[in-house]
Order: sequence, then structure tokens, then C-alpha cells
Amino acid sequence: MARRLVYLVVAAILLTGCVNVQKETKVITSDQVSPAGATKLAKEPAQVLRHVVLLKFKDGTTAEQVREIVNAFCALPSKVDTIHDFEWGTDISVENLSQGFTHCFLVTFKSEADRAKYLPHPDHKEFGRILEPHLDKVLVVDYWAK
Repeated sequence: MARRLVYLVVAAILLTGCVNVQKETKVITSDQVSPAGATKLAKEPAQVLRHVVLLKFKDGTTAEQVREIVNAFCALPSKVDTIHDFEWGTDISVENLSQGFTHCFLVTFKSEADRAKYLPHPDHKEFGRILEPHLDKVLVVDYWAK
């Protein structure tokens, strides 16, 4: 009887771990801690919208031109307040499947409305003007993080 109860409890724990539950996490940031040590909780979205941008530059684009483009893209989070998070990197895959795409940028939004404000934003448009003369190909994929 006790053995069956243990099996039942273990099975319940395992099944609970397999259920994908969407929840809101609470993150405490340093600016939310008062001098007395009391905290207020910030709500992080249960899901975020990822905007993935892969760039392939034209032959002849110099390293300095690529740096200018990267710097312009990296400046967007400080100019566009709807960007929730941002990261970027260059391809280091050993699989040789990049098809010439060398740079990946991941822009995160809390909502589709935030992305809708970003796309026509003047600073995003200005970035496009800097990029366009050197762009061979771009691949953009948006998805809700799970």
C-alpha cells in the first residue's frame, strides 16, 4: 500500500513537470528595492515576441561599414522604448549552413503593439537607410517565445 502511494506521488510530480503552464514571472530589479529593504514586484510578460533578423552583406562591404551598421542597430534599444530586450552576434557555426548570413540580431517585444510601433519608428527607418546600400539579403522571423 505504501509502495503504491509512493508511486502515485512520484507519477504526479513527473506529470506536473510535463505540463506546459503559461505563467507570469515576477522579477525584482535593483531599482525596485527601497532603502528599508522592502521591494515591489515587476511583472514580466508570460510570453515575449521575438524578432529575429539575419543579415548577409554585399561583397565589398568593409569591416568599418559592418561596424557602423552593427553600432546603428545596437543603438536602437536606447532610442525605441518599445524594445524590451536586445542581443546580437555573428555566425560561428561549424555546420557551414549559414548561406552567407553573418550577423544575427534578436529584438524582443512584450506585444505585437510594441513591434507595430518599432517598425515605422524614425530611428528604425534611419537604421534601414544605413543598412540598405550594403545589404545583400535579409531574413526576418518573428515568433512568440514558448
